[in-house]
Amino acid sequence: MKSPRITWISAEDPPNAFPAIDAAFDVPDGLLAAGGDLSADRLLYAYQHGIFPWFDDGQPILWWSPDPRCVLYPPAFHVSRRLRRSLGRSGFEIRFNTNFESVIAACADTRVGQEGTWITADMIAAYQALHIDGWAHSIEVWQCDKLIGGMYGLAIGKVFFGESMFSRTTNASKAAMLALTKILAEKDFALLDCQVESPHLMSLGASLEPRQKFASILAKSCSAATRFTAWPAKPSNIKEFLGDSLQ
Repeated sequence: MKSPRITWISAEDPPNAFPAIDAAFDVPDGLLAAGGDLSADRLLYAYQHGIFPWFDDGQPILWWSPDPRCVLYPPAFHVSRRLRRSLGRSGFEIRFNTNFESVIAACADTRVGQEGTWITADMIAAYQALHIDGWAHSIEVWQCDKLIGGMYGLAIGKVFFGESMFSRTTNASKAAMLALTKILAEKDFALLDCQVESPHLMSLGASLEPRQKFASILAKSCSAATRFTAWPAKPSNIKEFLGDSLQ
């Protein structure tokens, strides 16, 4: 069991100053390093190499690479009959990148049973900058012209790195994931990174991959840091992502 002394990174260190991901702790699972900053270059390098930041207010920046890694292969997204019927009747409208600021703010809101949020003011500022620069994206669910759910993350090469989601109405976050996975499948994305396993994600078709296999997929699919720009420009009814069978 690996619980060595943690590696500290300075803000002055280059973006690639992280230790190898197989040096991550076993307990807590995946803790790799601390410190550094949330500059665009460091964040992009981290994601391309299977590392992500996750920390609470008052903590240093903590960098993680858990093993196994929770991923969702876009064609594997599971829509149950009950969910299909519910979404077909919902009238949800899907938009992309029209209100990133509101999506990340909603994800950062403290929820019932939760004492705080890991989406700190510094994290919000960093991801808003990545959004302005074309790396971070929001998938939004609207109803009666109100934002009622959504998610955000980064698209680098052919991998989408999911960060967080929220829902103010039943199944709204699932609608966002459905729309996203349909787009990713159509555009031949390798996977949607879900970071850490949860029963909710597993019920939607997510699976677990060994960290080294995940890293090898990243090496093939997002080693070239290219932006994804082929998002639908117009709002779409959720039915367009469900296909023809809504019974």
